[in-house]
Amino acid sequence: MTTTAIWWARRDLRLRDNQALRAALANADRLVPVYVLDPELLDAPDAGAKRVAFMFEGLRALDSELRSLGSRLIIRRGEPERELAALVAECQAALIYAEADVWPYGRARDTRVAEFLPLHLTGGLTVYPPEAVLKADGKPHTVFTPYSRKWRALPASGGDALLPAPERIPPPPDISSLPIPEAPALPADVPFAPGETEAQRLLRRFAQGASADAPIYSYGEGRDQLAVNGTSQLSPYLRFGMLSAREALHAARLAIQAAPDQKAREGAHTWLNELVWREFFMSILCHFPTTLERSFRAPYRSIAWANDEGEFACWQEGRTGYPVVDAAMRQLSQTGWMHNRARMIVGSFLTKDLLIDWRWGEAHFMQHLVDGDPASNNGGWQWVAGTGTDAAPYFRIFNPVLQGKKHDPRGDYVRHWVQELREVPDRFVHAPWEMPAGMQRQSGCRIGIDYPAPIVDHRQARQRALTAYGEARGAAQRSAAQVSGEEA
Repeated sequence: MTTTAIWWARRDLRLRDNQALRAALANADRLVPVYVLDPELLDAPDAGAKRVAFMFEGLRALDSELRSLGSRLIIRRGEPERELAALVAECQAALIYAEADVWPYGRARDTRVAEFLPLHLTGGLTVYPPEAVLKADGKPHTVFTPYSRKWRALPASGGDALLPAPERIPPPPDISSLPIPEAPALPADVPFAPGETEAQRLLRRFAQGASADAPIYSYGEGRDQLAVNGTSQLSPYLRFGMLSAREALHAARLAIQAAPDQKAREGAHTWLNELVWREFFMSILCHFPTTLERSFRAPYRSIAWANDEGEFACWQEGRTGYPVVDAAMRQLSQTGWMHNRARMIVGSFLTKDLLIDWRWGEAHFMQHLVDGDPASNNGGWQWVAGTGTDAAPYFRIFNPVLQGKKHDPRGDYVRHWVQELREVPDRFVHAPWEMPAGMQRQSGCRIGIDYPAPIVDHRQARQRALTAYGEARGAAQRSAAQVSGEEA
């Protein structure tokens, strides 16, 4: 008797190291690969067009890979529980396999599906599931360093037992499938080619290059240089599971073992640490889902944000008058990506210099980032705002001029994205308002005409932020003391 299983693809658009796919193939004679286009997600306000387009192209790539193995991808659209129920009835499927999610919406969706359908969840979104990295008392870690120690102490099988792609997949029954949408189309400015094949190529380039020349070995230094391609560029592929977290970990560990010297080894360890941060933020979102709605740290839930809509628009459009901030925001708008160091700089500027609620920035990033991930995006914004777990101290406020000089010393990054500054001399490129009037005319960058003057004075804005955060802390402490006194 033939057993049919459904492989419900979600954030695992790949054939290699896919635990849900492998489990389905191991427990059934016939496989139905399906992707359900969920209107709840596709029509959400933060469903960025570039990210959706990247996903659609990834679905096309997955379908092509499946067809090369004798199968195809079935596309349905609607509420997942209804579409899967209909599909089960159509093909008489006895099993549904999917990769477990940590996002609150995804977990609630899977609970609904499992109530009346044979849904089986596997690992794969992270190397280790959130429930595997807990404190001795069974509670989740909320500080990165002890989490990292516990994570690294777990058996290495999380990164070593990689699953090869199937050599053949039985064809699904003759059932209907919707076409993969053509719109939105992926803009040519997005610097990522979707699909598992490209993800594997980039991973090899970054971590398995010509021995000592592999970029992973210089990651410790290169990752902070804005004008240098010193990062892995793998975040969009991890976001949609075109590359598994275990594959990334496996590559990092091999690079560490093969490192030609201590400096190179440290570079590879630094990249591995970024993978652990990703898992940490996934764990936080899983155990503390309210972090999507409010600051993790209670004392900062009452910050008196200024929330000036005009200044927010200047930040969104790259018109703040601070070159490194404007360059990063224009890069995001055009390409759907931003260098991680730049993300920290613009995040600090929004929350500290402009005193605008971090949730405004978080939502804007989700509307534009190709690699926009609820856990990492939320974790990153709360870190830079000083409101989250393991956050930067509230008094750490990046100086945008000094950050530009340090991480883009010649101004190459700024000049690339802010064309108004292309003729400005190096010594003024991060503070063009300091140029004499004659030099402004000569360089074609008249402040207030060709390029905006700074919308805030950093020194004054810094003091305003310190005051606002300090008042929120003070109010929380007074409230706690009052409660303690009443209980006594």
